[in-house]
Amino acid sequence: MREYLVIGVANHTDTCCSAEAITLLPQYPVFSGGERHYALVKHLLPAAHTWITIRGNMPDLFAQYALVEGPLVIFASGDPLFYGMVQTIYKYDPAAHVKVYPQFNSIQRLCAKTGQPYEKVRNTSVHGRSWQELDTALKGEPLISILTDNTRSPQTIAQWLLEYGFNHYEMWVGEDLDGAAESIFRLSLTEAATREFHTLNCVLMKQISRPAQPGLGIDDHLFAGLPGRPNMITKKAVRLLAISRLQLHQAKACWDIGFCTGAVAIEIKRCYPQTDVWAFEKRPECEDILRQNTRQLSAPGIHCIMGDFYEQEHASFPAPDAVFIGGHGNRLPELMQIIHTCMRAGGIIVMNAVLESSAEQFITMAAQLGWELQPEEVLQINEHNPIRVLTAIRKA
Repeated sequence: MREYLVIGVANHTDTCCSAEAITLLPQYPVFSGGERHYALVKHLLPAAHTWITIRGNMPDLFAQYALVEGPLVIFASGDPLFYGMVQTIYKYDPAAHVKVYPQFNSIQRLCAKTGQPYEKVRNTSVHGRSWQELDTALKGEPLISILTDNTRSPQTIAQWLLEYGFNHYEMWVGEDLDGAAESIFRLSLTEAATREFHTLNCVLMKQISRPAQPGLGIDDHLFAGLPGRPNMITKKAVRLLAISRLQLHQAKACWDIGFCTGAVAIEIKRCYPQTDVWAFEKRPECEDILRQNTRQLSAPGIHCIMGDFYEQEHASFPAPDAVFIGGHGNRLPELMQIIHTCMRAGGIIVMNAVLESSAEQFITMAAQLGWELQPEEVLQINEHNPIRVLTAIRKA
């Protein structure tokens, strides 16, 4: 079991580490951290020491750590338990024994400098990550923090928010906090989207008005539809019933097969932003329709896969916990066999059937595949034909 001391570093040399941590440093010969950390702490280290620079390649870094005899001291920015090095250590060295000596993290410092209540902040990070954590927080959170990187900078974040209609936020950007080049800006998203920032920065977003996006149950007329085919959409009541049957509160991945206008995928993403939604469609014109609807209805993060579903490399997509069958191209048995092969055990499949033949095929194939059929429900919206909402669970 390797011992690690992980020491939080503030962004200045005078008191960069806690007094307790500084007293421990002469006992250790091997240290690690980023180049910026080394510049901040070098004067505190014993004259004869070894430094291992962290440059981002974690497997290579921990291979170097494995060659070190005895304990290792790692310097990390702020609080190493806040999106920091401690979880990385446990990922690559699960048996590690870790002691932590934290400093304030950058978001705490920005809150202190801007007078924002830290306990009300929803913390997120896009540093080396996708947008998903931020997308999830955008579901009505009044105060959101964001740890950035060179790719997802404050400028890029502001552009992303404006693209998807989240213009009810303003942005606080803290640059080089506690450093020689410290600056703090309070900006509209439009202002932030057109300027560049110091590479060392973090962001607070504060809600300044009520969001304009619709709530649960998006009215059908708000979706752009197929030209000349206004009824080619899963109606709101049917859509909400189908989504409720999918039981997505713990789902990691959901497939919407035959998304058409994207109504189901968008409603899912807005209700369950933490779920990874993969939307499949073969009609080329639907790609632009989905793009338009995701932007005007503030539903970022949907993976759009165009082309014939039956010709896709299904194993290349995350195994779904839930599948909504919006279309099957008259090949429903084949489609259900593909779902059976790809889906996680315990996954839920929902299909809305208008034709009796489709319902019979679904029920017959479910029995053959060993799926557990759930009680069906029937809805009729205004003058439209009755729709049977069919649900099955893929057993182990």
